Amino acid sequence: MRAMWSGAVSFGLVSVPIKLYSATTNHDVRFHQVHGVDGGRIKYKRTCSACGEEVEYADIVKGYETEDGELITLDENDLDSLPVASGHEIDVIEFVPADQIDPLLFDKSYYLEPETKAAKPYALLREALKETDRMAVVKVALRQRESIALLRVRDKVIVLQTMLWPDEVREPDFDILDADVELRPQEQKMAASLVESLGADFDPAQFEDEYRDAVVELIESKKSSGATRPAPVAEKSSDDGADSMTDLLTALQRSVEAAKGAAADKTGTSGSSTKAEPEDDPAPVKKPAARKPAARRPAAKKTAASAEEDKPEKKPATRKRRTA
Repeated sequence: MRAMWSGAVSFGLVSVPIKLYSATTNHDVRFHQVHGVDGGRIKYKRTCSACGEEVEYADIVKGYETEDGELITLDENDLDSLPVASGHEIDVIEFVPADQIDPLLFDKSYYLEPETKAAKPYALLREALKETDRMAVVKVALRQRESIALLRVRDKVIVLQTMLWPDEVREPDFDILDADVELRPQEQKMAASLVESLGADFDPAQFEDEYRDAVVELIESKKSSGATRPAPVAEKSSDDGADSMTDLLTALQRSVEAAKGAAADKTGTSGSSTKAEPEDDPAPVKKPAARKPAARRPAAKKTAASAEEDKPEKKPATRKRRTA
């Protein structure tokens, strides 16, 4: 594991240097959205819902819409003015009984690893929490935001358990819970008996993610049966400068080829100025059309080719002036 944060646990006059590691990970099978025909990845552009234009990331600011429909925007200068928590100390506020903490407040879990020189004070804090059956309420700054958290013991390691703020826990508001329900003693006794019959010691290792296992099995089955295809390499956007330059060079090359074809045709004619006109000789137009592969921008190529068609008209006139 790689440490994501380092600091110290401080309580009283004791300071325990530690490193912080994420205690959990996600093993969900992640899919990409692709085009079913050719397997190309589906991309999303940042577009403005008001004007419909694509917006550069640098032009995006944070916005907050009030309940009465007013919009308040915050730019980088506004955000820089906010107080930022950047300390590297976990301050213990108090030690509370473990049974007073509602698990609903738990958020994310992190392992605390002591530095080599802090092994003893770390062990002392761990054993004190276990013997007193208490948790330490602390404040810690993670990702530039201060959070309330707990220090609790799991086997031999101290766990930093970040918590939700009290106003982030929603209150249940179900009228049906206030209705009078008559429970007969026989029903309660049978329910308790059923609970006892299914009683067991909790062992999380006996549970498996059957859906994820089925997805992995399905993927492996398709892979072994050869139902795969090479992932396509995404082409650069046509708006990209490199692509625009490629299109320009392609158009110029085809225009040169068209001009060479027109010059070769004129060399084989009788020299009549009427027959030398490109409008009367369809060869300069047909040859570049026969050479082009799958053109992506036909409008641009047509313009470039038509521009080159004007060049053979000027060359005979220039030769006549030099001869004269």
